[in-house]
Amino acid sequence: MIQESVKNDMKEGMKQKDSVKVNTLRALLAAFTNELVAEKKAPDSPVPDEMALRVIKRAVKQHKDSIAQFSAGGRADLVAQEEKELTYIEPLLPKSVGEDEIRRTAEVKKTELGVTDKSKVGILVGAVMKELGGNADGAEVKKIVESLF
Repeated sequence: MIQESVKNDMKEGMKQKDSVKVNTLRALLAAFTNELVAEKKAPDSPVPDEMALRVIKRAVKQHKDSIAQFSAGGRADLVAQEEKELTYIEPLLPKSVGEDEIRRTAEVKKTELGVTDKSKVGILVGAVMKELGGNADGAEVKKIVESLF
């Protein structure tokens, strides 16, 4: 289970006295608990892997957005901090599919759904994301789908 893996990584970080790793993973565990509470489940119940992946993806996206904002604001110190935290979170995600596979899937779905114009791009992006099981970055899928028109 992902939750156990995160707990073990946090313990390892404590032994290494790596405060950034410990704090990052502790925040991730807190996000798991918050997600459980939001789903009206007991806070101490085990987190299903699907829920954990959803939380991890959200955390990765937030860190990437923060990096972009801090870069635009000229805050190199905060960019470095966010990037370091991201190095502890990103490896928890499953390997994402490549651009070629996304393109193949998008072309197949385009013909399957009969999408011929740009007005249905959102439907096509949703279908491709569903087909890939969420193992692809949404922005990349959107970019590839738009390039098909």
